[in-house]
Amino acid sequence: MDDYTMIECDNLVKIYKTRDTEVMALAGLDLTVRRGELMAIIGASGSGKSTLLNMLGGLDTPTMGQLTVDGRDMLKISRSALAAYKRGTVGFVWQNNARNLIPYLTARENVELVGRIGGRLDKQYAARLLELVGLSDRKNNKLGELSGGEQQRVATAIALINKPALLLADEPTGAVDSKTSQSILGMFAHLRDELGVTVVIVSHDPGIAKMVDRVVAIRDGKTSGEIMRAGKLTDIASLASLEEEQIELAVVDRSGRVQIPADYLTRLSIGRKDKVRIEAEDGRIVIYPTGADNGSV
Repeated sequence: MDDYTMIECDNLVKIYKTRDTEVMALAGLDLTVRRGELMAIIGASGSGKSTLLNMLGGLDTPTMGQLTVDGRDMLKISRSALAAYKRGTVGFVWQNNARNLIPYLTARENVELVGRIGGRLDKQYAARLLELVGLSDRKNNKLGELSGGEQQRVATAIALINKPALLLADEPTGAVDSKTSQSILGMFAHLRDELGVTVVIVSHDPGIAKMVDRVVAIRDGKTSGEIMRAGKLTDIASLASLEEEQIELAVVDRSGRVQIPADYLTRLSIGRKDKVRIEAEDGRIVIYPTGADNGSV
């Protein structure tokens, strides 16, 4: 793992066991995140994206494979080192604000309290964070006087008070309208630029692609693709009016596996365990249903 890499996942597996069943939440996921990236992980419910976020945050442990975050091996990390990691290396923004905020305190008091508990209270830095998230004029308001979007901004400032290198956000725009969503995502871009923090956002919305540097799609517990913008975002102010073509790319993992979108397979009546014919034709890899003379994926 080099100095430019914040997160490295190699064939990452997570299995949850109960008395009668085993559920494979991650099934050999590969992912690399560079320091200073603003990226999103998208996928349907049950795809494994929240499981991955919990492991990045030190809230869950991989079953096997490799997971390295900021130079730490998350499969071998000691309990004391993990506690220090959660206090100082990673910040977490939850979709449910109640997990981050105390309702009878003001925005400023909420942020300062977490800094005081962590033994790192810096009132000037707390004030700067509230300014960076756009709440300088609302810092003395209690939570009941703040909108849902403003509360999410307070929660983000709290997640950053201990100066983490990695900020994780779990569906941070899931409970707000589209205009507020764009504003919050613009805030994350601004924080990345101002603080140099690496930001990973989990979302179910493919539309987030135009708001971040890179999007990775997870399907069935594996890294299945990336969504690439055809244009380039030049400033935060252009987020709301940005209209760009988005291209979805499949990802070939270290074992040579690639996930094919389900609608492609349905179109050619290919089932999950059916055999297919693969040929190289004119610089392309073509997949045929078994016995087919024409039609390809």
